[in-house]
Amino acid sequence: MDTQIIEIARRIKGLRDDCGFSAEEMAESTGVSVEEYREYERGALDFPYSFLHRCASRFGVDVVELLTGESPHLMGYEVTRSGQGLQMSRREGFRYFHLAPLFRKKLAEPFRVIAPYSAEDQGKPVELNSHAGQEINIVLSGKLKFVFERHEEILEPGDSVYYDSGRKHGMIAIGGTDCAFLAFVLKPGN
Repeated sequence: MDTQIIEIARRIKGLRDDCGFSAEEMAESTGVSVEEYREYERGALDFPYSFLHRCASRFGVDVVELLTGESPHLMGYEVTRSGQGLQMSRREGFRYFHLAPLFRKKLAEPFRVIAPYSAEDQGKPVELNSHAGQEINIVLSGKLKFVFERHEEILEPGDSVYYDSGRKHGMIAIGGTDCAFLAFVLKPGN
């Protein structure tokens, strides 16, 4: 098993115990079955960002605490140099780099994302997910197929899409190369 996944699972279990929540309550809060929640808590499954976000919200902590065990502590500003950021693998093949992991009380979760091109995925339906809040994606390089419920858009460098992330959405790189984009996940109520 992946060490990072095991560490995140331990933090989730520890926070659940500290908060006095049952596995059933957490399963309901995160939108998964009790069995699936227990698999996440054992570290048997990798975590989608939406699951981590829902756990963090329920526990009243920043998602970075679940990922690193550290509390964000910067308040004025945080610089993330080119090619840097807290790396996460939250969807198979996709690489996420959190651009402000140490900034406290963020109104948004900023990421640089690399979506891998896969010839195999081109003929399949795009996998859709949802999470509370709103999101904006800005394409930096490559091409991105963005699917929102039954709508589909092709985005190129400089294009952006702003959407209600509580509704089903997904994306894949197209055009034969990986796609790099910025994703800003705006938390509910901000």
